[in-house]
Amino acid sequence: MVKRGKKHNRKRAAKQAIQATHPEPNKIGASTPYDFEGRNLTPYGGLLPVATMLEKLGLQQLLEATITSKRVTRVMSLYKFALGIVLGFYVGFQRLNQLRFIARDPILTGVLGVDALPPQSTLWRFLAGLHLNVAGQILKIQQAFRQRVWEAANVKLETATLDTDTTVHTVYGKQMGARKSYNPKNKGKLSYQPILTFMAETREYIYGDLHNGDRHSGKEIAAHIQKVIASLPATVKTIYGRADSGFYCGEAVEAYEAGHCQFIVCARKTDRLVEELQKAEWKPSKQTDADEECEFTYQPQGWAKPYRFLALGTTKRRGRKRTTRRRIRTSRTPTKPSNINCSTPLLTNIEFS
Repeated sequence: MVKRGKKHNRKRAAKQAIQATHPEPNKIGASTPYDFEGRNLTPYGGLLPVATMLEKLGLQQLLEATITSKRVTRVMSLYKFALGIVLGFYVGFQRLNQLRFIARDPILTGVLGVDALPPQSTLWRFLAGLHLNVAGQILKIQQAFRQRVWEAANVKLETATLDTDTTVHTVYGKQMGARKSYNPKNKGKLSYQPILTFMAETREYIYGDLHNGDRHSGKEIAAHIQKVIASLPATVKTIYGRADSGFYCGEAVEAYEAGHCQFIVCARKTDRLVEELQKAEWKPSKQTDADEECEFTYQPQGWAKPYRFLALGTTKRRGRKRTTRRRIRTSRTPTKPSNINCSTPLLTNIEFS
């Protein structure tokens, strides 16, 4: 076979000049040199600015001045133990046994000033040696550290919306305080039900209480709300609270009012409350997606005073004959309560415009 073409088809080398460059970028191929003698290589280089930020914000001084522990550590100091666990959380590890993957990482060991992280058993003994009151001290550190971060980032929020809810944490084996209760994903399994509160504006975790599997009492809910309001930075002036029907109790409402917090709580449909919904005057709802709305004052049994309740509802459709939403909204005659599917009533002290 005869091929017609230039004999010398090799690419010419780039000229040795400032403006002359190779026409194609360098690519990794079979001829690319490599070796296995490189040192101090790490995929976790992002831990260095995180450790620098924690150092400049004074985490070490704050931790050593707040946490009281009589246990004398030998491998590392108290601060280095805590910093190593925190940096592991930044990487994405949720269990102590996962820290073995970065036990000899150059960045982590360089920040902590050690040759390698201690094994999992040593970390467990360190945590087991801490007293129960250390949990409250850690929350105080979080509160003070949040204030420092806001000041450094020039965050001056004057309004905070607090979302309080419970979560289900399934446990296995014979764990102290575990109960068989509400657990939709693992029905019949033992679980805990901690209370957690987050800030809607910044999505920050504000406060939490570890709780057994039993239902929370009114005193426990009120104590949690009081601690949450006390944990907010000093710049916050207006507070809004939102909670579901699990926090519908007189103690929670009194705690919100004591903290000068405007709240909205989902109410449980008791027999007396359903009777009040039947007596209420339903009107067309022009500012929501619902068909009808009502507002009434009701004092639950055992509460100190009556409160304002709101409810939304949709008109029942019968057969093929369907009334358009436009007619419902412009109708001047109130709809009968028996023809309304009412959603969850809301207890609130917020004045909506």
